[in-house]
Amino acid sequence: MRRVTLSREEQAIERALLRGEYREAGPAMFEAIAQAIAHRKKDAVINVRVNSQDLRQLKRKAERLGVGYQTLLSELIHRVAA
Repeated sequence: MRRVTLSREEQAIERALLRGEYREAGPAMFEAIAQAIAHRKKDAVINVRVNSQDLRQLKRKAERLGVGYQTLLSELIHRVAA
């Protein structure tokens, strides 16, 4: 069997789970989460030209936030479009 190595963040989540810090989501909450995930489904591809300095700054900000720059850009578009 293959051993899985957890990241520090995953280890912290596991410890919190074992301490009982999480509670089960009810059916309504589960449905709300499922709908939120479905609305975030990325099903279109775009190509856009941007200023190279803006792109560098976006990549730096994404790195500070711990996400990919395309994920950050997608989230920004989602927020503006909503």
